[in-house]
Amino acid sequence: MAMEAALVSVATGVLKPVIGKLTVLLGNEYKRFKTVRKEIKSLTNELAAMEAFLLKMSEEEDPDLQDKVWMNEVRELSYDMEDAIDDFMQSIGDKDEKPDGFIEKIKNTLGNLGKMKARRRIGKEIQDLKKQIKEVGERNARYKGRETFSKTVNATVDPRALAIFEHASKLVGIDKPKAEIIKLLTEEDVRASEQQQQQQPKIVSIVGSGGMGKTTLANQVYQEIKGQFECWAFLSVSRSPDMMNILRTILSEVSGQGYSNTEAGSVPILISKINDFLLDKRYFVVVDDIWDVDTWDIIKCAFPATSSTSRIITTTRINNVAHSCCSSFNGCVYNIRALDMVHSRQLFYRRLFRSDEDCPSYLQEISEQILEKCHGLPLAIIAISGLLANTEKTEVLWNQVKDSIGRALERNPSVEGMMKILSLSYFDLPPYLKTCLLYLSMYLEDSTIEKEDLIRRWVAEGFIHREGRYTAYEFGEKCFNELLNRGLIQPGESDIYREVKSCRVHDTILDFVISKSIEENFVTILGVPTLTIRNQSKVVRRLCVQGVEKGNSAVLIEDLVFSHVRSLTMVRGLLEIPSLEEFRHLHVLDLMGCFEWEDHHLENIVRLFQLRYLNLQGTRISKLPEQIGRLGCLEILDLRRTHVRELPASVVNLRKLMHLLVEGLVKFPDGIAKMQALETLKDVNASIQPLDFLCGLGQLMNLRNLRIHLDFEVDPDTEGRNMVGEEHEKALVSSLCKLGTQNLGSLTIYGWGNLLHEESLCLPTLKDLTISDLPASWQVSTCMGSLRNLQRLCLSVEVLKQGDLCTLGALPSLLVLYLVGKTESNGKLRITGEVGFRFLKIFIYAGCCKPVDLMFGTGSMPKLEKLEFNYICLVEANSLGFGIENLPCLTSVKCITVWGDDGIVEAVKTAMERAASAHLNHPSLLFQRFRPCYS
Repeated sequence: MAMEAALVSVATGVLKPVIGKLTVLLGNEYKRFKTVRKEIKSLTNELAAMEAFLLKMSEEEDPDLQDKVWMNEVRELSYDMEDAIDDFMQSIGDKDEKPDGFIEKIKNTLGNLGKMKARRRIGKEIQDLKKQIKEVGERNARYKGRETFSKTVNATVDPRALAIFEHASKLVGIDKPKAEIIKLLTEEDVRASEQQQQQQPKIVSIVGSGGMGKTTLANQVYQEIKGQFECWAFLSVSRSPDMMNILRTILSEVSGQGYSNTEAGSVPILISKINDFLLDKRYFVVVDDIWDVDTWDIIKCAFPATSSTSRIITTTRINNVAHSCCSSFNGCVYNIRALDMVHSRQLFYRRLFRSDEDCPSYLQEISEQILEKCHGLPLAIIAISGLLANTEKTEVLWNQVKDSIGRALERNPSVEGMMKILSLSYFDLPPYLKTCLLYLSMYLEDSTIEKEDLIRRWVAEGFIHREGRYTAYEFGEKCFNELLNRGLIQPGESDIYREVKSCRVHDTILDFVISKSIEENFVTILGVPTLTIRNQSKVVRRLCVQGVEKGNSAVLIEDLVFSHVRSLTMVRGLLEIPSLEEFRHLHVLDLMGCFEWEDHHLENIVRLFQLRYLNLQGTRISKLPEQIGRLGCLEILDLRRTHVRELPASVVNLRKLMHLLVEGLVKFPDGIAKMQALETLKDVNASIQPLDFLCGLGQLMNLRNLRIHLDFEVDPDTEGRNMVGEEHEKALVSSLCKLGTQNLGSLTIYGWGNLLHEESLCLPTLKDLTISDLPASWQVSTCMGSLRNLQRLCLSVEVLKQGDLCTLGALPSLLVLYLVGKTESNGKLRITGEVGFRFLKIFIYAGCCKPVDLMFGTGSMPKLEKLEFNYICLVEANSLGFGIENLPCLTSVKCITVWGDDGIVEAVKTAMERAASAHLNHPSLLFQRFRPCYS
């Protein structure tokens, strides 16, 4: 039965999905249940009001204890309600069973809530749902009245403010960045236009994640040079800015008059007063801790834009805010760097010993390991050293602290300051991003988290869904990028197009995430020695098993309730449970890398009717249950690196399956066309698939990402014609053409280039194409002309010809080109304005360790920003510099050579350095010489 997707949130639990499912019960399909429809409608309205209230309460950074108890109780009850609804819906397949038992469950559940709330508020309680639910107005007033008890002011001191009072002599690693910022503020900017230099103030925006020392650095620069100006001001904006107070502070500091004398009727009046005062003066202002562009857009209006001798510094955690600040005036972004190991050690020892030499030898190695975990983050180093300062200086105790970093610091007072700063970042997130962030507690410390896997799990858990024109996965990418932008996750590996494909979570941030997840009963973690089950709820919602030893799980799971588990992740170790039936409400099952799991472990998996995500990657599973098609809610199935070689016939009944990932020689059954929800299909070997599959593939109208192998066997007796036959070839070409006129956006093809010579092959919707393992006889065919929307192309060929470049250059939308292949014997590749590539921004050429003679002529690639040569051989000096001076928008050049005469290589390097320095944009240049071991 279809129902609208609804968000699951750490703030509201599953209240929104519950409301959605109750709405379904009010639909025409359930009209015969007249006796309970009125109660269901009242219940739906009651829950909607609760959800709105919980969302508002989730924005409170430090709600009182009673509010926390009430919020947690409502969230927990929402899970129980959804389980009851799911059980009911599953049981009425025959359309005959009455829903009264289900309604009684819900009534009893909310009855418990009413009793609990009666204890909380004088004269207020939720009546037993056997009686009529109160009217909408009274209900809203009831919940709204609670705000009186919730809107409390946090009177604790902001830890950032304390950084201002730190004396410069006590700061570590501050001298170099301070000098760099002062230089940026004082030197002439050769890139700025003459008009900018003459009129606008110069601005530097310091950007970096929480705890990097942005406020401290800005304050040190401020103290150093403010005396060179006529007036100055230092102010902090904060996450919830009071604009009147901010502007009054600026006016008070720059004018020297008391704060009480800066009253004004409105924000525009204050802006006008500040502008008038600063108009003919040299001023220096630091605007610290800006959280959004809208706030900056108001504050910047207070600063006259015609004072070229004035200076401004801003600090922020968010990249787009930093760039917005700089674009307002004549400025640049300064990315604050982590401390190197020397300065990290100095900061660490300063808190613990009188000098570096006082560290006992038996603690030096442990100290280095602790510092490596801190990754140069000053806030982390200070917090951990503060913890060790109150610990006896023994190897055993310090090892325990080292092992606990990033795990279960459990709000120790010595790290409260760090947690406070991380808390500010957390509470600035919208509810869905809070939930996405806390989900990272399911991953191992220091692990690399694959972006695709993470987003798919977010989707399966119900945290995100389709948003407007974006698919659920595409919206997940926006969430992933936002967490990167805010510095809450760190970028990991990038693909050939320099897009981030994985991330990591700093141990300190992970500690905060885990503590928050446990506090909210969002995740239960087993197998981590420093996290005992006593710290966690007995009712498990999401279970992560990390390192449970065989024979030890019985002790760990004692008294835990698994019947309401939504998510089970086995990171390592084997949880000994009687059967998967114990997890009858499971939505997510992730067994990636659990090689202990074999076929018999999946015996009862087909009874997990709510399962949405199944990851068997890296297990010993060789056969899926024949009735796998009964998992009607399944959306993601990952069978990579398993022993599965054939999918059961019922797999085509997975009508909600969106992402199917296989690997190797996996044969599909007939009926693929039934799987209309499929968006991703990887990695399919076309040569072993039945004709029905090749024909049905083209009917998958929602397919957006296809990766296919074409390694058809060749029959030597038929002079190279493949054994599959023309019928299969035509079916595949026809299917690709159909997909290419629907939603197919990304296509990866490995091997057998003859298919791509088909004149009828037309793929107008394609935006991303990868073709590799092509024979020497293959050449860029005229079918490439149909790729009018292609933006990214990765092409691996045996031989690259000048004519191929001309064909590719004609692609009107191409932004990124990655070419792999050697040129023809004594071939020269010349790229001129006539070749095309009018909008290309990234060009990467890998020469396969073969000689390359490539030259960019005048007018070639006019929009190119990044140029990269990988593993090329330099044998002549006639291509010195490659003509990079003819690429007007170039900002970055990378060249890796693997072969060549030393003199020629040095001459090319010198020529490229000379060309880069003379270039208008002064592009960065990385020139490396790599000699393979066989040279």
